Amino acid sequence: MIDIVGKRYWFFGLSILIIVPGLIALFVWGLPLAIDFTGGSLLEVRIDSSKVPSSAQIVAIYEDLGIAEPLVQKLGENEISVRSKSIDEATKSAIVIEMEERLDLQVTILRFDSVGPAVGAEVAERAAGAVGLATVGILAYITYAFRGVPNAMRYGVAAILAMLHDVALVVGVEAILGHFLGWEVDALFITALLTIIGFSVHDSIVVFDRIRENLRIYRRLDYETLVNHSIVQTLDRSINTQLTVMLTLICLLLFGGVTTQHFVTILLIGVFSGTYSSIFNAAPILVVWENKEWLRLKRLFQTSG
Repeated sequence: MIDIVGKRYWFFGLSILIIVPGLIALFVWGLPLAIDFTGGSLLEVRIDSSKVPSSAQIVAIYEDLGIAEPLVQKLGENEISVRSKSIDEATKSAIVIEMEERLDLQVTILRFDSVGPAVGAEVAERAAGAVGLATVGILAYITYAFRGVPNAMRYGVAAILAMLHDVALVVGVEAILGHFLGWEVDALFITALLTIIGFSVHDSIVVFDRIRENLRIYRRLDYETLVNHSIVQTLDRSINTQLTVMLTLICLLLFGGVTTQHFVTILLIGVFSGTYSSIFNAAPILVVWENKEWLRLKRLFQTSG
């Protein structure tokens, strides 16, 4: 039988190794927030011409209209995204007219969003509240669902720790991608994050439920062996279920276009992480807790000191 639980500290170490670079990037570069959270305007246009204007030309048009420090980003061969302070419909129309007349282009508006600073702050608070509420709700639900098992709250805490592993990984990756690719944290990112939380907890519950069943069947089996047996029993189901989702996401990533690329990439990373954490982190945490292994580590450090 595959000994997953016996190698738990190797898997814990691998998790730390994967998460740390992202956390360093988060500390150094931070998360680039979209206008959903900071306020401002976002204008995305398609240039119906082989002649695509440079970023300097677009910046000059904005500044001539009194809009300072616009951020220009090319989305594709002939698509441009410009983020700036909040502008109204009239100013947006003036920008498009200037692009067409001054640069002799035909411009098609793909997207225009404008959010005030107060609304952006409210969205940020609600997003943080949604993640926090989801965490508390998951802990309460799992504790209640496993109330017939000794130390039921441990299962809820273990699921939350595995979920936090996935959240930390995704946020860290977002910091890296935001720095190098210019991707920003928007409402879709929060949607992806909440979806990842759901997938992660769902996978953990599948393993926990098998542990609960085996506790009734194998009463004389030691806890570590029982947990490992439960993980192995659910391994095929967990991998096959998530593989189906991941294949769909890969197809969306390859053929879905630029507008969904960020959202799908984050989901893909999160689903993979959720599968890993539910198998290699969540259930082994129960064994660590049951054996009180932190006491051994404490004695080891005291002895070496």
